[in-house]
Amino acid sequence: MKKIEAIIRKTKFDDVKEALGNVGIDFFSYWEVRGVGRSREERAFRGIVYDTSSIERIKLSIVVRDKNLKNTINAIMESARTGAIGDGKIFVVDIEESYRIRTGETGNESLYIKGEEE
Repeated sequence: MKKIEAIIRKTKFDDVKEALGNVGIDFFSYWEVRGVGRSREERAFRGIVYDTSSIERIKLSIVVRDKNLKNTINAIMESARTGAIGDGKIFVVDIEESYRIRTGETGNESLYIKGEEE
C-alpha cells in the first residue's frame, strides 16, 4: 500500500476530483493549505494589487493499493497540469498497515469493499 500526498492548485481541484473518480478512487482527504515557493500570486482588492508571499493550494491525501498507484498518479498529473510554475507536487510514501475500524479488516482488504473489486 502507498500513501499519495499531492499539492495542487485550488483551481484544478474539481478536475482532479473527477479524474480520480474515473480511475476508481472514491475516497480521499483534502485540506486547504498555504505554502511558500517560487510562484507568486497577485491579489487585487479595490483596484490595488498586492503581492502575497504565501500561495494557496489544496493538499490531497490518498491511500491506495500498489496496483492502483500508477493510475492514481497519472490521473492527478494529467488533470492538475497547467504547464506553469506552481502546478504542485506529488509525494509517495509506503504504508506498513491499515485497519478498517468498523470490521477489523487489515491491509489491502481495509481499502475496498469485498465483491466490488479484487
